[in-house]
Amino acid sequence: MKKAAIFFAEGFEEIEALTVVDMLRRAKIQIDMVSITGEKQVESSHRVIVMTDKLIEDCAVMDYDMLVLPGGMPGTIHLGECGELMDALKEFDKEGKPLAAICAAPSLLGKLGILDGRKATCYPGFEDQLLGAELVEEKAVTDGNVITGRGMGAAIEFAAAIITCLENAEKAEEIKNSICYKFPL
Repeated sequence: MKKAAIFFAEGFEEIEALTVVDMLRRAKIQIDMVSITGEKQVESSHRVIVMTDKLIEDCAVMDYDMLVLPGGMPGTIHLGECGELMDALKEFDKEGKPLAAICAAPSLLGKLGILDGRKATCYPGFEDQLLGAELVEEKAVTDGNVITGRGMGAAIEFAAAIITCLENAEKAEEIKNSICYKFPL
């Protein structure tokens, strides 16, 4: 079974994080909610408190098949301050292992040089931080081992792109249909 980790910092965007968790669990893909705060309880940018599964210091990050970054402010800034996470992102990219980031979080991949020469998207206003990327205005963009998403309104397409990467497009469509994403059915 493929397994992914999604990282939580104070000020994360709830919809971007929890939509990914929900859809991957529906697809029977293991996804661990990992806190970088030293506490399992993490407060979102809109004051929603979420209980994560693990602390980053208690898990072997390199054992995951994919790392996922939700956006939100100041959550994205806090993710960028986590040296262990930034090192893991660089190592994942070096090994060609999948990475995914949505909203403001693709800016972290840009700062690490991971988006150089790749198509990517992000929340409007962060484009200048996608260093070396070819900017596209799509809900979700997959280029090589990197998936980027535009923002909260693109969370379902972003999660579906992750499912496609870890499983297949048919499974992603099955999950989208099961949540009545497309009308008419």
